[in-house]
Amino acid sequence: MKRIFVIGAVAFLFACGNSTPKQENTTATDSTATAAVGEQFFGDKITGENAQPIAELKTLMGDKTELPVKLQASVDAVCQKKGCWMDLKTAEGETMRVTFKDYGFFVPKDAAGKEAIVEGVAKIEETSVADLKEYAKDAGKSKEEIEAIKEPKKELVFEASGVILK
Repeated sequence: MKRIFVIGAVAFLFACGNSTPKQENTTATDSTATAAVGEQFFGDKITGENAQPIAELKTLMGDKTELPVKLQASVDAVCQKKGCWMDLKTAEGETMRVTFKDYGFFVPKDAAGKEAIVEGVAKIEETSVADLKEYAKDAGKSKEEIEAIKEPKKELVFEASGVILK
């Protein structure tokens, strides 16, 4: 009897280890107060209420290194392997990397050019050379561009708990 229990427990653990991240991908079919036609939701269900334009982020952060916030911006690029990160265009013409809380959901790889509302935490962090090279590889950058990355980068990043794509 103990063997059956152990075999069952091991099988359960292997089955859970192969699960995919939680991803809610719903498209609204009717216009409501919280969802417009064609919106897609990922991660925690959020609304567009009180979303700040990304141009306001630096002002909102002031001298803080972290800030819980909801932002609206245009998607510049998305990880082409899994959709496990995206870059949002900033007002300065740069991009801000968005990752997803606990690696818990992904966005479509064809989301570039869409408008996004992201809710989560903006942070100033130092991104390692290894991570910068991995992001460049995931974005489909050339071998030369990847090899040119030699220094870590202190940058504004965002960890999203929920995303709306329009």
